[in-house]
Amino acid sequence: MDHLLSRRVRAARSSVIRDLLKVVEQPGMLSLAGGLPAPESFPVARMREAADRILGASDGLSSPLQYGPTEGVGPLRSWVADQMGGGTAGVVQADQVVITTGSQQALDLLAHALCDPGDVAVVEHPAYLGATQALEAAGAALEPVPADADGIRVDVLAQRLAQGLRPKLCYVAPNFQNPTGATLAQDRRSALGDLADRYGFMVIEDDPYRELRFRGHHLPAVRTFGANVVTLGSTSKVLAPGLRVGWLVAPSWLVAPCVRLKQARDLHTSSLSQWLAHDVLGDERFLAGHRTALAALYAQRCDALCGALIDQLGDRVSFVAPDGGMFVWAALAGVDTTDLLPRAAANGVAFVPGGAFHLDGGGRDRARLSFATLGAEGLAEAVRRLVAVV
Repeated sequence: MDHLLSRRVRAARSSVIRDLLKVVEQPGMLSLAGGLPAPESFPVARMREAADRILGASDGLSSPLQYGPTEGVGPLRSWVADQMGGGTAGVVQADQVVITTGSQQALDLLAHALCDPGDVAVVEHPAYLGATQALEAAGAALEPVPADADGIRVDVLAQRLAQGLRPKLCYVAPNFQNPTGATLAQDRRSALGDLADRYGFMVIEDDPYRELRFRGHHLPAVRTFGANVVTLGSTSKVLAPGLRVGWLVAPSWLVAPCVRLKQARDLHTSSLSQWLAHDVLGDERFLAGHRTALAALYAQRCDALCGALIDQLGDRVSFVAPDGGMFVWAALAGVDTTDLLPRAAANGVAFVPGGAFHLDGGGRDRARLSFATLGAEGLAEAVRRLVAVV
């Protein structure tokens, strides 16, 4: 009965990372694969307190348990606008905010709002799989632009634009990019914003890891350097991914098209999840302490993974230690990581081969290693198991 399936579905690729989660569930498996937040970081007690307060005030007909507006509940949209405006009221308007079912839905909405089949979408390369999946599902033609330790090579993009490239959008993750962990340099942020305004394309600034910085200082968002920028955010890395609450902040002209598309997909993001997120995020004292604890936790785990790699692999491994996020992008000299993965899994450790993030068959000596989920001892043991098959 495959003939009943649409061409779009038949052409869709499965996510290597999502498929790997089946391997990770095997008993005794130590995972460096999925970018899963540390479960012990979930603010369970504070979420329970929020749920009790919200449901205690609900009679079953009030907003937390009822259908809600497609754009999202007003207080949460206002909180997002305030955060995006750096705490200065009025810089970002609440009506520029659309609450989405995770930031992955925001990517899907924007891909379909901006791209007709065949339209060009620039992606930093190596690229986040969720972004390439969403763009390909909308029929976009992907144009990879190389990235290095300072993020996407904006100079290369500028050269291609001067030569006639005309994309509808450019996707970047400016802070602790997935998979490389790189942070987009400030001069490149400014240049990218200028290019978008000059050539008339949109920048999708996907920023789920910003709050996980544990070294250095925050850089200005790309949106501060140009008018043609949409910024995405999420509660998944700061609170818990199971809430499935994300958002997009867009120029006013782009909001209504995204809302119309979202109406057809799910009517609205869970009202209860939105109210829970607002209750916790709006608690400034709690949130400040929680952010500090998250940064300390991931700093310790990042150092544990990097230290174990150096101790056990020496000059056979090279990487740039990230200043935040969840990932180390490691090069293993003389190793094909795609071929290595089955043997590693058989030895009780999983990771994501670098080739999964490349559109050109490259990256086969690379591995994306996540330090987020395991503790220091688990990370050291995972590296030992990896070294045994390397």
